[in-house]
Amino acid sequence: MNETLVTLVGNAATAVDFRETATGGMARFRFAVTPRRWDREKQLWADGRTSFYTVWSWRTLAANLAGSVSVGEPLVVHGRLKVREEEQAGQRRTFVDVEAVAVGHDLSRGTAAFRRAPRMEPVLTERPERVTDGDAEAKPKERDEAGAMAAVS
Repeated sequence: MNETLVTLVGNAATAVDFRETATGGMARFRFAVTPRRWDREKQLWADGRTSFYTVWSWRTLAANLAGSVSVGEPLVVHGRLKVREEEQAGQRRTFVDVEAVAVGHDLSRGTAAFRRAPRMEPVLTERPERVTDGDAEAKPKERDEAGAMAAVS
């Protein structure tokens, strides 16, 4: 695969917009990146022009973003760069998106307390046990007996 992976350091410019879809959660937010350069003449740091990106995420990352990120927080975003052009009101506009693979708080500008998210039951991705007609009736009974033995001990 020849995808362009980028890592951006900046700030959340908007609140995370989270939505449930048929394939799982989806989240997006705008991300601002402002370069800072040392101006030797003025002996001061000077801000460059701010670039804005739309960050997209899916499933677990989307849900975790919605519960973790607020406007203005410093973040590091890593993901696939997507550049698209659209025509709006007769003008061609260019949009730059990042499909996030990982997002985290920028710990060079503050602290964070990590909380592991509980894992969901893998219902759709779980491989079914091989069951034959004879096994189908025996399995629930065996489980009941094992549960009863565990309760006795």
